[in-house]
Amino acid sequence: LNEQMGNSVLEVNISRDYVQNSSAKIRQDFAFTAPVLALLIAVMVVLIGVIVLGNALVIFAFKMDRSLRRQSNYFLLNLAISDFLVGAFCIPVYLPYILTGKWMLGRGLCKLWLVMDYLLCTASVFNIVLISYDRFLSVTRAVSYRARQGMTRCALGKMAAVWVLAFLLYGPAILLWEKVTGESHVPEDECFAEFFYTWYFLLCASTLEFFFPFLSVAFFNLSIYRSIRERRLRHQQEMGSTQTTVTSTKRERLRLATYICRSSFILKKKKASEDGDKSSELCSSSTAVGHSDSLSVRSSQCTRLIQDKKIAKSLAIIVCVFAVCWAPYTLLMIIRAACRGQCVSHHWYEVTFWLLWLNSAINPFLYPLCHSSFRRAFAKILCPKQRSTQAPSDHHLNTPR
Repeated sequence: LNEQMGNSVLEVNISRDYVQNSSAKIRQDFAFTAPVLALLIAVMVVLIGVIVLGNALVIFAFKMDRSLRRQSNYFLLNLAISDFLVGAFCIPVYLPYILTGKWMLGRGLCKLWLVMDYLLCTASVFNIVLISYDRFLSVTRAVSYRARQGMTRCALGKMAAVWVLAFLLYGPAILLWEKVTGESHVPEDECFAEFFYTWYFLLCASTLEFFFPFLSVAFFNLSIYRSIRERRLRHQQEMGSTQTTVTSTKRERLRLATYICRSSFILKKKKASEDGDKSSELCSSSTAVGHSDSLSVRSSQCTRLIQDKKIAKSLAIIVCVFAVCWAPYTLLMIIRAACRGQCVSHHWYEVTFWLLWLNSAINPFLYPLCHSSFRRAFAKILCPKQRSTQAPSDHHLNTPR
């Protein structure tokens, strides 16, 4: 028993020494020169502005334009709220810490910041999954999906479930880890979670926070593209069958035109020139109709191919942006915890950490701007004078004289 107690005390002392050494190393890594410090401040301020203004615009547009209050847009609103709070709270509170290398705001605010940061980033991921799932239903089950567009209670329930699940993933561990273990390994002038170097907990949490959502988003978007592609192919087959009927009717027209030409030539020799002109006009009109039909079919096929390419690009961008912003942080976090911070530099960890927040700046441009309804709402908000000048002119044109 005494040997076991001695071994446990030795392990605790080793862990304390390791945390102190790693904290000292982090302070050294936090030391920046004056130009680098000014550049970091400028970049962080710009990032905060983009995140806050972009997501605030989405929230304000949803409030002002009642036509946006549909079930699918509620999930975009939920994503904008989580990303807005990242730029309004998480990054400003973190700025003094990264610039000075010391946490000077107390343990209570440290716990609050950790809970909010993990909560908001995880909620943003879950909202992206929910948006992809909603799009998946809108394409694969279009009839039932349209019938549920007015059911806002279902949308609000899903939004609340996102926040609850996001809190349960990290919140209890942040608040109760110290009480369960009986001690804290975080120095007074540092602020990070107690499970920061517990690799098995991070592996389990990352599976639910990144790996499973990434696979879900990829599956939903690939299914959406396959469904749209199958619809295009079926439509092309239907157009092909109608094209055969069109060609048969064109052949009948040509036969009738040739018959008219021959009969007119035999019966009326005196008016051969006039009848020839009329029949040639009829023949040319029939051939022009056939040529225009073939051109319309080809143009429609080209437009469908262009639409498929645009859809494929947009869906690929959604999956790639999500992977680029989240995969480096998730992998480095697990590796760093497994090797106790010895194999990964703190600078690389900070770069991947800021990629998560960069995702909150990209989301307002990636999701709401893809919808024409949001673009119209943004135009009304950002260009009210243009809308007010267009309105009287339209009214003047529409008034009877």
